[in-house]
Amino acid sequence: MEATDFWKDQEHAKRISKQAAALRSELDMWKTFLDDVRDLESFTRLAHDQDDVMLEDDIRDQFKILEKKFSRLEFQTLFSSEYDDNPAIVSIHAGSGGTEAQDWTQILLRMISRFCESKDWDVVILDESRAEDVGLKKVTIRVEGRYAYGYLKSEAGVHRLVRISPFDAEKMRHTTFALMEVIPELEEVELELDEKDLRIDTFMASGHGGQSVNTTYSAVRIVHEPTKTTATCQNERSQQQNKETALKVLKSKLFQLQKKEQEEEKKKLRGDYAAAEWGNQIRSYVLHPYKMVKDHRTNYETQDTEAVLDGELEPFMEAYLRTQLENSDRFEKANKDDD
Repeated sequence: MEATDFWKDQEHAKRISKQAAALRSELDMWKTFLDDVRDLESFTRLAHDQDDVMLEDDIRDQFKILEKKFSRLEFQTLFSSEYDDNPAIVSIHAGSGGTEAQDWTQILLRMISRFCESKDWDVVILDESRAEDVGLKKVTIRVEGRYAYGYLKSEAGVHRLVRISPFDAEKMRHTTFALMEVIPELEEVELELDEKDLRIDTFMASGHGGQSVNTTYSAVRIVHEPTKTTATCQNERSQQQNKETALKVLKSKLFQLQKKEQEEEKKKLRGDYAAAEWGNQIRSYVLHPYKMVKDHRTNYETQDTEAVLDGELEPFMEAYLRTQLENSDRFEKANKDDD
């Protein structure tokens, strides 16, 4: 940041400045915590020297407060995977169920957006397909912030909603699904693409992109024909900008697809391979006949459904990351035992 040409590239400079501010904030939290620990140590020694039993309750209360603070700080250390600090590309797709599923997709978009707002992260809609009546058929957003992918990767999978449908005149209970995909945005992907394998379509932007919306063919869709992987962007003003963004998203998707295929091949060889089916929901949101949000991977649950749908997702994310860490430790231990 002290380099003389630092501000020549405004976007890069803003991104680095924001990252530096986040690191300073994280460092300050640890410094404050250590100061609080030292203060409690001094207070405890003083109480011990004076043999003051009356202060024991105060010391226990302060210790519990510090334990909670430490647990929150410890959570940050769980972001140790390769791409955890990268921006995230989040796509939400409505499942079968028409209006009900499309409305659920829009609710999930709001839930994720509110969580990102609480973190002061930048959210940009890259592509959206609105339903004719209510909600969204699909939507793709880009999220940039400290550990954006590290947090949001826990949300990848099928989300199941059970409620009395507001669109049903008979007030019947409905179950509906939406699929959330989360991948890290990769700045430099060592992935060679043959232009013959790419189909590039242009069309009129339908929601974002300033004055060019619905007047020029600025929106771009790129399809990788061999894998049928698609990336679309209609957020930028120019077709070239949308093409560059869509190509970056496509490369990130293909890189993740490559990694996933390698992991699944390893699982087959280990004998614990299981295909990912649409019915394998990661989380259920039940609003009727009782209120409950439950994550089926960690068994973490809460009855405060309103808070969750308003973006209070961190407890679910922490439970997921801790479970992943425990599973990883068990897997490493099993491999060592086999050796």
